Amino acid sequence: MLDKLLKIWKVRDLRNNVLFVIGMLVIFRLAAHIPIPGVDLAALRNFFASNQIFGLLNLFSGGVMENFSIVMMGVSPYITSSIVFQLLAMIIPQLEEMQKEEAGRQQINMWTRWATVPLAALQAYGMINLLKRSSGNILGGMTGLDMATTIIVITAGTVFLMWLGELITEKKVGNGISLLIFAGIVSSLPQSVQQLMATYDPSKLFMIIGFIIIAVITVVLVIYITEAQRNVPVQYAKQIRGSRMFGGTNTHLPLRVNMAGVIPIIFAISVILFPSMVAQFFVRAKTAWIANGAEWIIRVMQDQLVYGALYFLLVFAFTFFYTEVVFHPTQIAENLQKQGGFIPGIRPGRHTSEYLASTTHKIILVGALFLGLIAILPLVLRYFTGVQSLAIGGTSLLIVVSVVIETVKQIESQLMMREYEGA
Repeated sequence: MLDKLLKIWKVRDLRNNVLFVIGMLVIFRLAAHIPIPGVDLAALRNFFASNQIFGLLNLFSGGVMENFSIVMMGVSPYITSSIVFQLLAMIIPQLEEMQKEEAGRQQINMWTRWATVPLAALQAYGMINLLKRSSGNILGGMTGLDMATTIIVITAGTVFLMWLGELITEKKVGNGISLLIFAGIVSSLPQSVQQLMATYDPSKLFMIIGFIIIAVITVVLVIYITEAQRNVPVQYAKQIRGSRMFGGTNTHLPLRVNMAGVIPIIFAISVILFPSMVAQFFVRAKTAWIANGAEWIIRVMQDQLVYGALYFLLVFAFTFFYTEVVFHPTQIAENLQKQGGFIPGIRPGRHTSEYLASTTHKIILVGALFLGLIAILPLVLRYFTGVQSLAIGGTSLLIVVSVVIETVKQIESQLMMREYEGA
């Protein structure tokens, strides 16, 4: 590790890129501590601590919602916009064709940025109304002008973070949006350790050691599943062009156990948040049956068993769904056939496509089960221990480990590229 750090430091442009990314993350954390005036921060933090649904939303905003900062919505509107366009690409053939070309992808990215603005304004308006109706007098007396100003500031904060994320991505040392979420999660660790030390009780020593052991095991499993892959053998037939012979090589086609990464968890959280957020607006409706229905939805979603089961099933289903979006066995089979490649014992064309689809479904089953279990890990621990530990959150660990692995791989590829250039 020290050797790699020294290599990074010696390469001037790579060193500058890494320092630039660190600087952008520092700016993000500074912005996260600039609160909007007129908010009772203590009451707001109690609200997020007592509501597991909005606690998850706070997690994916990078932990900035509980401060009611100028960037309180985080990058969640941009993520929502990206999900919308990915789903539209499955429905609209023109968008699917655009995704195959660089110019088309740039156009879709531009539309995604534009769609982020109204989504951020809408989510900010909904969150402000929700906090105004909640108990605890979080926002106090907010006039219409105050609300409009606050919505504009929050929307501008989201656009600012989106810009920071794209600047980070351009440096090719990690995904900008993922690193912003990563920074928000990691920034909560010192506070968690401080609270643990302040409330330390010798009788809880074995429980703390147990949490640390479970955290280490979880990290090891996350790395193992993230890096695990099934290598499908591929052979290329010999081809003679003029007086030269090509092909005849043996290689493999890697099929990852977790192709979807953390996307299924993000999808699941977006879906599981929607009913509760909508129901919060109708709790004080004048029509009795609407108010009762809203209260019933909130009460059901607060039930640990129902929430955990629904969360697990959504993550499990979205893992298969997203894999179908990003992995196309028919297209891979066609490319292999065009290049003179084949899987030993499998006929080229349709049979190869069916074999790849069947193999993928088998290994993705393991990945889907793992992601589902990781997602509900905090609920399981809370059920058996009665303690809610933010540091042991399975979703948080999965995001942190995945982002670190992705960033390290990009930095290693940059180092390798420069070694080849030097040779």
